Amino acid sequence: MAEQMAVSETLPAAGTTKQVICINWGTKFGPPYINRLYAMVARNITPPFTFTCFTDKRDGIRPEVLCEDLPPLDVLKMPEKSPGIWNKARLWGGTLGSLSGPVLFLDLDLVVVASLDPFFEVGSADDVVMARNQTTPFEKLGQTSLFRFPVGKLAPLQEKFKAAPQVIADQYRFEQRFVTKNVPDGPKFFPREWVLHFRQDCRRAWPLNYFLAPRLPRSAKVVIFPRGLRPEQAIEGKYHERGADNLFGHLMASFNKSKRQKRDSFFAHLRHFIRPTRWVADHWRE
Repeated sequence: MAEQMAVSETLPAAGTTKQVICINWGTKFGPPYINRLYAMVARNITPPFTFTCFTDKRDGIRPEVLCEDLPPLDVLKMPEKSPGIWNKARLWGGTLGSLSGPVLFLDLDLVVVASLDPFFEVGSADDVVMARNQTTPFEKLGQTSLFRFPVGKLAPLQEKFKAAPQVIADQYRFEQRFVTKNVPDGPKFFPREWVLHFRQDCRRAWPLNYFLAPRLPRSAKVVIFPRGLRPEQAIEGKYHERGADNLFGHLMASFNKSKRQKRDSFFAHLRHFIRPTRWVADHWRE
């Protein structure tokens, strides 16, 4: 009931511009991901809206995307060997390029499957509203693959991170835990069923995953792909980058450590199989 109360208020300003943002650096993702994300947003949002990418490279990005430089982050040495995506801290400053007010952040490798409008209708304009982190339900963490925040609200977090980046990364491990625990006044949360985890919420349970493709629950608006499995691998039916795309190859790889994920035991690998997922291809496109 408390969570329902937390998300019951609506933002004012029906018809005002919805601001969607993403961030890109290095070579891991780049223009194909940015362009697909823009297209998915455009198909699933009621105008007016803007789509801004903070990036270190602009070549190849479609003209509808508003490109701005990566926000500065005055850190001499970023955390090393830390699992969190700490470069997202660039978005937490007192200013954010030319933007102001609430912005909805989306990871580049998520898949939008239904309207994004409701993500602008939860809480108030001054709230930080996060997706639920499905892997830690008892810790009640937020998920920074998708979250909304007003520009400047997270500035105290950026200052705290800049003061001791490695200490913060070692203490919190993931940036989403740091954000959840340190948001001024605490975060609110989007309904759990809106943002789903592909492996946890869509992949069939073993051994049904050997025979049935991952499902798309009707409640889903966005599907996230954390921890190495990307949309293109889901489309091909690969559980990870080096995974087999057929059941026989997957079973044979169980006996070859070099073809398993490093953290997978023999039995864990047997369970980790997906069939090609057509609905991902249907949505993850320009």
